[in-house]
Amino acid sequence: MFAAAAACGGGTAAPGGAAVSSAPANGAAGEPAAAAGAKAPPAAAGPRPGEGDFVSYRQPIVSGVEFAMVPIAGGSFLMGSPDGEAGRNADEGPPVEVSVEPFWMGACEVTWAEYDLWSTDDQRPQSKKPDGMARPTPPYMDMTFNMGRDGYPAICMSHVAARQYCKWLSEKTGRFHRLPTEAEWEYACRAGARTRYAFGDDGQQLGQHAWYADNSARVLETGAQPVQAYQPVGKKPANAWGLFDMHGNVAEWVADTYLADAYAAARGQGPRRDPFFPPPRDDKGRPVRFPHVARGGSWRDPAPMLRAAARLSSEPAWNQRDPQVPKSWWYLTDGQHIGFRVVRPHREPSAEERARFEAL
Repeated sequence: MFAAAAACGGGTAAPGGAAVSSAPANGAAGEPAAAAGAKAPPAAAGPRPGEGDFVSYRQPIVSGVEFAMVPIAGGSFLMGSPDGEAGRNADEGPPVEVSVEPFWMGACEVTWAEYDLWSTDDQRPQSKKPDGMARPTPPYMDMTFNMGRDGYPAICMSHVAARQYCKWLSEKTGRFHRLPTEAEWEYACRAGARTRYAFGDDGQQLGQHAWYADNSARVLETGAQPVQAYQPVGKKPANAWGLFDMHGNVAEWVADTYLADAYAAARGQGPRRDPFFPPPRDDKGRPVRFPHVARGGSWRDPAPMLRAAARLSSEPAWNQRDPQVPKSWWYLTDGQHIGFRVVRPHREPSAEERARFEAL
């Protein structure tokens, strides 16, 4: 199995001996991340992991802060869940055949160490409203909620904040990064499986693979009782394609706006190639704040919400306690369960394609 801890950020080797090489800013290096016995993606056009430059690598942002990227071969899969799946919701179907192009995906969720580089980048102006260049104004409270910062996933960012972080990261690294589409996310989460979870159908085994409501409690203050909380990234086993915490820990923003009938719009027919439903704008031309899709379930969710096909729609209640008027564009006070990870398409996108993900 693609091993963890250092694979997620900071070091160059993981405890199990799996090496993840550092990559210079102008090229990838390293070894394929696919584990022994991993389920291979369906045959598809494009490179396979380990071919040419399509390998795992570490991407530095600044000295001492880097993250690991894992190659995911392109392929096709059946997106959604069948009628008989336990815990299924109506917005998960009808299942539709979908194909995606090759891409790299972050081995782990974006951590505070990475996210804070953007929010404190004094080369960018601060603004209460996103404008494509600005960084957030300072948070009005501790957005970790005393759950920890070093090695933990960043949380409480709005969908537009996650998108703007990706734009900043692209400029900082010279490589295009963005949120995964909903199709890319589910494809990568399943890692070739058609079961409820990447490891199988048995929810009783979930605690071995994920942090969720039943096993996330820990002591946050000396002498206090354990409470549910997020955990350091990369502490549970990776899935068959080398991705950590795809089930649980924090739910993850994807690029798409939420449409309850997104699959029905395809009338159950496929394949669809790289489907993406961009966030719309309101009548003033601003990005719509809600609803967008989050995937994977979180440290505070029950097991059914961690299924590979489960979809979560964002809502204004995630910012209910925000004391500001109007409420923040950048932060979600009640979004303590929300984080994200990044992808990098193998095929360099055109300016028009980039704009679909970056435009406000």
